[in-house]
Amino acid sequence: MKKYSLALSFCLLFSIVAFAQDSKVFDQMTLQSKILNMERKYAIYLPPGYETSQRSYPVLYLLHGGGDDQTGWVQFGEVQYIADKAILEGKSTAMIIVMPDANTGKRGYFNDVNNDWRYEDFFFEELMPEVEKKYRIKSEKRYRAIAGLSMGGGGTFFYAMHRPDLFSSACPLSAALRSNTFEEFNQGLQNSNTEVKNTNSLQGYYDRHSALRQIELNELEAMKSVKWYFDCGDDDFLYEGNSLVHIALKKKEIPHEFRIRDGAHNWTYWRESLPEVLSFVSDTFRQK
Repeated sequence: MKKYSLALSFCLLFSIVAFAQDSKVFDQMTLQSKILNMERKYAIYLPPGYETSQRSYPVLYLLHGGGDDQTGWVQFGEVQYIADKAILEGKSTAMIIVMPDANTGKRGYFNDVNNDWRYEDFFFEELMPEVEKKYRIKSEKRYRAIAGLSMGGGGTFFYAMHRPDLFSSACPLSAALRSNTFEEFNQGLQNSNTEVKNTNSLQGYYDRHSALRQIELNELEAMKSVKWYFDCGDDDFLYEGNSLVHIALKKKEIPHEFRIRDGAHNWTYWRESLPEVLSFVSDTFRQK
């Protein structure tokens, strides 16, 4: 009887400890944005052990694609299962993953051409400071990474290009990196009936949001300070833009990983990409 009670107590203790070590995902977190003048949502993954430890963690900002929101990587990307498995197998270090909504109001990760809608400013000036204060996040560049798919892959590329001082690694997946000319960009604004308040600012806006122009204009050492990982399917309609970026980076001798795998522009592909992303960004988080 005593052995049975001891075994039962051990099982209960083990269950409690195991439960306490579980990861957590919250996909309806909110913060008030003064820049966007509205409440914004984000999802967050807290790794196993977060609630029972006092340590701080590196962070990955994981961006969704067009048509999804902050729940995309949670529901369709199975981020909790994939991250838990990668951490358990030692392929990934424990990290916090932040997934913001870029689908509410105006879709996208950038300020608009008139600077009336300032999502990029919101991301850097409000979202990042808020979550890195609220959660136990290491706030140095070395411990901060960014990744995303499609529209979020474009956001990943340009955020790391615009602020290489903040990210140690960047992983654009099936990224929206189209190679439009300035004339095509201008025509697109006209076709969408976008009224541009200051036409003198158009060239600067185009340069800031053209992947090839960013590679051409940005400071070389700043771009080299980010570890780059690109991944795009061979049947993806965005294959050309990603390939042109790869070629431009090669010509500039900017180190980067470039993967073309069998697959298309879908969640099956991105779920297979995510473990590699977690492993890649972990390399910068770990001490060699």
